[in-house]
Amino acid sequence: MAALARLLSRRRTESLAAMAVATAGGLCFVELRHVWRRGSARSSAHAGHYVQAGREATRETVAVMREGYQAGSARENATFNMLVAFIATFGTARVVTRVIRTGRGPFGNLRIGERHIHHFVPGILLAFLAGAVSIGLRREELDKWLALPFGAGAALVFDEAALLLTLEDVYWSPEGIVSVQVTLGAAALLGAVGLAARLMHRGESFVLGAPETHGAPAGAGAPSHREAAAGA
Repeated sequence: MAALARLLSRRRTESLAAMAVATAGGLCFVELRHVWRRGSARSSAHAGHYVQAGREATRETVAVMREGYQAGSARENATFNMLVAFIATFGTARVVTRVIRTGRGPFGNLRIGERHIHHFVPGILLAFLAGAVSIGLRREELDKWLALPFGAGAALVFDEAALLLTLEDVYWSPEGIVSVQVTLGAAALLGAVGLAARLMHRGESFVLGAPETHGAPAGAGAPSHREAAAGA
């Protein structure tokens, strides 16, 4: 029974991981497809220059991401930054913890006296501090930067969810898989929120112009948002 429980727990974790990866990969694929169809890569591909088309699609995709982020609202940018900080911090925490467990590398457990300070402690401090500063200052332009420490702190806390639930150090035991499940579930949810922000779609109008209409080439119809703003 114990072996079956561990197997089911691992399968649930793998499913959550696949969901998170599929969410991020799906966004990248859809956006690259949009850029390929509406940008300059399509004409290069029709001419048989596939390597050049790939480079153009990649360059335009990066430009779409940059423009979409810059044109996004403070709330959308804060959500995106929180997502990136959350996932990056979780991955880093898992790698560093693994290195500490193997006894190799420059990292070691943080101790104050005889007490082991788990990484959920600085995580709580980071999240609380970022939230308090945001509430106290009430400045939207700072929220997207405060979202970085908030997302990082939330990842450090979620990563040790099993310890907080059981009040025992079960990080690498079968019970510790709860940390991975909760964290990957939260990452998938944040990925869905990031998709809803639609920063990429906004960037398309800046980089690629208006969508094709009644056979007209991209950019030949209504002016882009940037052009409209310039003419205002």
